[in-house]
Amino acid sequence: MSKLYVVPTPIGNLKDITFRAIEVLKSVDLILAEDTRTSGQLLKHFDIDTRMQSYHKFNEHQQLQKYIDLILAGQDLALISDAGTPAISDPGFLLVRACKQNKIEVETLPGATALIPALVNSGLPNDRFVFEGFLPVKKGRQKRLTALQSEEKTMIFYESPHRLVKTLMQMAEFFGDDRQVSVSRELSKLHEENVLGSLKEVIYYFENKGVKGEIVIVLAGLAT
Repeated sequence: MSKLYVVPTPIGNLKDITFRAIEVLKSVDLILAEDTRTSGQLLKHFDIDTRMQSYHKFNEHQQLQKYIDLILAGQDLALISDAGTPAISDPGFLLVRACKQNKIEVETLPGATALIPALVNSGLPNDRFVFEGFLPVKKGRQKRLTALQSEEKTMIFYESPHRLVKTLMQMAEFFGDDRQVSVSRELSKLHEENVLGSLKEVIYYFENKGVKGEIVIVLAGLAT
């Protein structure tokens, strides 16, 4: 029976792709990619010539049934995102859920994701943690931060470079500027950087510094 493969791709260093991921991407009938231009560079690097179509947050609702029908008709599909594991703050959840509802097998490969290296590298407690992904940009943002004020587990957030300082300042407001935090950016890339300190110290570090790359914020939980 045909299936959907969920295939993680490197978050930076292309060497982090697995042999199995390359094998699957070469063998399927169709690859669903978040951005075909970005993924096209990856496929070209590994000599993968499998047909590719665009599947992203702006078309996933409209395209969903089409791809379910393709799998039911006998085609194997692979889902990839621009970087990391699909469905983790990226498109993919709707397709996986629809496959489950239609009794279609889903095979998710292990592989790169930014949150785990950032968590381990932070030195903050990692036996129990919560992944919050991206905070709401506007509506619901303060409500979410308020709800997390009593969270005792280490918290992990994704953030864009241009909102980093603003987010850290809001965290200082809600959690106190002495709360420990680690900011990781450009993980696995040439200019990888991991900055650990109090919120006050890390805000000061990034305030007058141009910030680029993908950002992971690891915030200590409430001390008990």
